[in-house]
Amino acid sequence: MRIATPDLVTNSYFPALAAEELGLYREEGLDAHVELLPSLDAVNALRDGAVDFVAGGAHTMLLAFPGWKGAKLAVALSQGTPWLLVLRADLPARRGDVAAVKGLRIGAAPGPDRAFLQMLHEVGVDPARDGITIAPVPGALDPGASFGVLAADALERGLVDGFWANALGSETAVRRGVGKVVVDVRRGDGPTGAGQYTFAALSTTDALIAREPERVAAAVRAIVRAQGILRKDPARATEVGRRRFPPPAAAIIAAVVERDLSFYDPAISDQAVAAMNGFARSLGLLPAPVAYEDIVAIRFRNLWTG
Repeated sequence: MRIATPDLVTNSYFPALAAEELGLYREEGLDAHVELLPSLDAVNALRDGAVDFVAGGAHTMLLAFPGWKGAKLAVALSQGTPWLLVLRADLPARRGDVAAVKGLRIGAAPGPDRAFLQMLHEVGVDPARDGITIAPVPGALDPGASFGVLAADALERGLVDGFWANALGSETAVRRGVGKVVVDVRRGDGPTGAGQYTFAALSTTDALIAREPERVAAAVRAIVRAQGILRKDPARATEVGRRRFPPPAAAIIAAVVERDLSFYDPAISDQAVAAMNGFARSLGLLPAPVAYEDIVAIRFRNLWTG
């Protein structure tokens, strides 16, 4: 089974990768592999049957499945909006000050940039009026690129003044001394509700659920087991990172995972779905509310408790 993800070197979708590298898919009877595809390519590949699952931002499914027709969220990989705002370490920006981006060059990947733009809108910051340049960092759109690591590199090289990316990229910039975290919406920074714009999830199609429900259940069980292993022993993240990450990222993934353990919860709550739907509607991705059971594959939720 093929699992597409828009970012491979990340803590956000890490349980999907850990389930592969720790042998959990195999133990559940699946021959599954996680591979990197850009966000839109990933959901389009799912729609077209080229991949079986997507491990990514839950709301991105709407780019290929309007109105949630034909797709479902099977299990959460991590809770909350997974991206952080990092700015140059020498800037006088205070923690939580979203407006500190005025006049700056900010790196943001297609897809996550929508959450960043929504956050700016909610605090009254207008990129055009306030002189903010928002674009992918150099090399981010190349095949096989992982945005967070490239964003930290771009910040260190002075190509951007900050970036909006996952916590692994943020930690890389902080440890190098070139950046500082200004906004972590999952921990209460930024406008109210920004931490619940979306969340990381494993998604699949209604067709696969109907055709092979036990294989989908096996994938969900593997994810839940991976999260449990990481919660019990975050150091196991290092062996996963050594197999799939560049060495610098592999060296710090366990520390990032340990700090984020509270977010590795497989449950998809009604509140999380309602908040995500509100975010999708604000982006124009969803014209009207959709019921929880039309978004979430509720037949598998008994597996979330392990």
